[in-house]
Amino acid sequence: MKHLIPLDNLIAALSRLPGIGKRTAERMALALVEDSSGLPRILAHALLEADEGVVCCSRCGSVTLAAENPCELCVRPRRDSHMICVVEHPGDIIKIEESGGYQGRYHALMGKLSAMQGKGAADLRVDTLLKRLPDEKISEVVIALGTDVESDATASYLREVLSTRGVKVSRIAFGLPAGSAIEYSDATTLARAISGRQEMN
Repeated sequence: MKHLIPLDNLIAALSRLPGIGKRTAERMALALVEDSSGLPRILAHALLEADEGVVCCSRCGSVTLAAENPCELCVRPRRDSHMICVVEHPGDIIKIEESGGYQGRYHALMGKLSAMQGKGAADLRVDTLLKRLPDEKISEVVIALGTDVESDATASYLREVLSTRGVKVSRIAFGLPAGSAIEYSDATTLARAISGRQEMN
């Protein structure tokens, strides 16, 4: 069968999304091409709108409107401005907010240490975090990472780096199943994990 370059390009673009393999990308692309309700244009418009109007907060890394940067979580006065919760991705911030168990500030690393993916400390937003400590007079850093090996390595690295900075370092209690990530946890489990956090020694 002759290759259809626009379709191939669509499949290639969709397959770059997390959790989408080549077969799934092919099914999604064909569904869009076969659609007669205008879904491809609706999707294209939504993608452009998000690309132009939604950004990651310059301070914490959470998703926010381009016109509201830093985000509301960073500027809201009623939040505990002396505590930072460190997470892997912006989606984790959304999950923790839904739990209602935390009222401080956030910091998304945009990943975790991973030898397999060639991701080291320089690839994470650790320097930005360290700069925030004196600038914002942070007294506690809560590490809210998953319980897999790479998350544990990242948490240990952060504890080591932060231990000389004069801040209390704690990690959320292990109410999360082993090998899981924040984004797959329910609100109740997250709220209990945050409230039961322990200082890292």
